[in-house]
Amino acid sequence: MQYPEDNPWQITADKPVYDNPWIKVTEYDVINPSGNVGIYGKVHFKNVAIGILPLDEEGNTYLVGQFRFTLGQYSWEMPEGGGPKGSDPLDSAKRELLEETGLKAGKWTELQRLHLSNSVSDEFGIIYLAQNLEQFDADPEDTEQLVVKKVPFSEVYQMVCNGTITDSLTVAAVLKVQLLIAEGGL
Repeated sequence: MQYPEDNPWQITADKPVYDNPWIKVTEYDVINPSGNVGIYGKVHFKNVAIGILPLDEEGNTYLVGQFRFTLGQYSWEMPEGGGPKGSDPLDSAKRELLEETGLKAGKWTELQRLHLSNSVSDEFGIIYLAQNLEQFDADPEDTEQLVVKKVPFSEVYQMVCNGTITDSLTVAAVLKVQLLIAEGGL
């Protein structure tokens, strides 16, 4: 099936609404694909979202628990962070894993690239599998009050399936690794 690749949206004006070191919000005056006048808001992310699923030789992974300001609730997720656009995302992944968990990995595999909320933002993420783990000291940022716990991967998979884990990067990583395990790829 052939899909149109030309952008059917026409931008007639744009107005910056908010800007900080991490995001920029812009409101656009548009003519939508059906020819009607309207507005569209876009959140532009200045970093690439990075997620790391550490997996040890015994089949355990490491979850990071923290209170998420934007959600107003506690969240269990894999180690995550951001990397500057234009830099090597694997370097960012290595930094985040060490900062949040104190782990270093001898083997890295890119699992997935994905857009996280493409109806309102251009946020782009990359997920890695980290294996051959060694423990060092964690050094979280001062904005992070983290709890790290070692959990059997099978239990984390159940946490995704029952809705305990809702973070999109973590859900995607866990389901991808479960699929690789089921297909004999891990």
